[in-house]
Amino acid sequence: EVHLVESGGGLVQAGGSLRLSCKASGFTLDDYAIGWFRQAPGKEREGVSCIGCKDGVKGSTYYADSLKGRFIISSDSAKNTVFLQMNNLKPEDTADYICHAGRIAGDAVVDYWGKGTPVTVSS
Repeated sequence: EVHLVESGGGLVQAGGSLRLSCKASGFTLDDYAIGWFRQAPGKEREGVSCIGCKDGVKGSTYYADSLKGRFIISSDSAKNTVFLQMNNLKPEDTADYICHAGRIAGDAVVDYWGKGTPVTVSS
């Protein structure tokens, strides 16, 4: 059975840090592009960061412009887990953070979503 499970969210003061984890079971994360998205209450889901998304190059990274320099995405193949290190957090970073895995299989797209982990940044 396939699962993507996020963890590591919580309550933190502005300026603090959190490390989110996205652990896969039932498939190998290295075979997929892995993205972190976030959705704040009343707002649309937005892309945060991605690993393996740039031209399909494994290990390539992408960050939303507003987050460059504060967030770092990484992966641990042995743990089948992708991490998102979030530093210097701001109240506007408050959102549910959701993990996505996707790959192209022939003419189809195979993808999975996690259920998210909440992050609250207090001022």
